[in-house]
Amino acid sequence: MFRYWSIGLAMTAFAPSADDAAAACRKVMHLTQPYAVCSFDPAASDIRIFHRGHDGRPYGGFENLVRDRRQEGEYLEFAMNGGMYEADLSSVGLLITDGVERKPIDRGKSWGNFYLKPNGVFFLQGDRAGVMETEAYVAAGIKPDFATQSGPMLVIEGTLHPAFLPQSDSLQIRNGVGVARDGKAVFAISLEPVRFHDFATLFRDQLDCANALFLDGSISSLFAPSMNRYDNTHPMGPIIAVTKKSARPIE
Repeated sequence: MFRYWSIGLAMTAFAPSADDAAAACRKVMHLTQPYAVCSFDPAASDIRIFHRGHDGRPYGGFENLVRDRRQEGEYLEFAMNGGMYEADLSSVGLLITDGVERKPIDRGKSWGNFYLKPNGVFFLQGDRAGVMETEAYVAAGIKPDFATQSGPMLVIEGTLHPAFLPQSDSLQIRNGVGVARDGKAVFAISLEPVRFHDFATLFRDQLDCANALFLDGSISSLFAPSMNRYDNTHPMGPIIAVTKKSARPIE
């Protein structure tokens, strides 16, 4: 599913403490299937959505984002692909970075997972994170610092998406994001192919998320040094990442 980067880049790209790593990411078993789960308090962690680098072009993957952040004296503690994208790596739907709307919200109809309504928005506003169904997000008039739209919603106010079938034979690697009742942003990626229904129940029943959003399927990718994951197989559009300032110069 993934390959490692060069050791030189990996060793200089990040420097999380053992305590930070243990608190953030863990392996979770749910319905006999394994998942990597990483949780972050938006009031204490710097969670952002990235798309384009200093050169104005989409990062396209974690490696370029690591290099970009290193120039700013930061390292990546965690990153995950953050929503569906077009052939040019632009987002399919809403994308807001640094308070600027880069692409408007998409409320239209079409085919594919993104348009399996209801879809939704993951957003960051100040020291809080949220996941909301698209129409509820629009009605709320939220002005976030960062936002990405994807679909379908996995869990809507504690209820599974109505299209999910418990015995579906559609099995894929999947990743998504939810917000737990304690306010933490919870990111999960399956370590084996799973059905939508089982992935959604992971968020609702085990991760305590009343709302959760599917991010993508076969291209799902994770950067989690504490779990020795440095996926670099598929191109990416938006990327959700947690960064920290380095305590020492990053060479």
